Amino acid sequence: MTLALNTATTILPVDDPARARSFYTEKLGLPHRGRTDDGSELLGNPGGPMLQLMPVSDGKHSEHTALTFEVEDIERTVQDMEAKGVRFQDYDLPHLRTENHICTTDSEKCAWFMDTEHNILCIHETLGKQAEYQL
Repeated sequence: MTLALNTATTILPVDDPARARSFYTEKLGLPHRGRTDDGSELLGNPGGPMLQLMPVSDGKHSEHTALTFEVEDIERTVQDMEAKGVRFQDYDLPHLRTENHICTTDSEKCAWFMDTEHNILCIHETLGKQAEYQL
């Protein structure tokens, strides 16, 4: 058996599922797929990867990037998202520096933002051919 052809679901913890659903549908444009019995909101295109916004009561969220979306033109995507009210994070660290919200490496450009529930999200654009990994 292989899982390679099955749809994957990313589960993010949220304090307020309705508020989070509004952010993901209105600001990021993800289609709403429904609600589960436990109050989770399901998002994504039919047949594609899914995002489940799972209600949590402890308010604990990841301190690292929980989800990243690949885009074709990061500069334009940042502008479009800012126009919808998304606020990007800026960094000036020894190993991570952004300029106009974007960090550029040899292989990609990245920009980070938070959802309404304080989950760290990213958009990234691949530059050139990335190394192929074999397990």
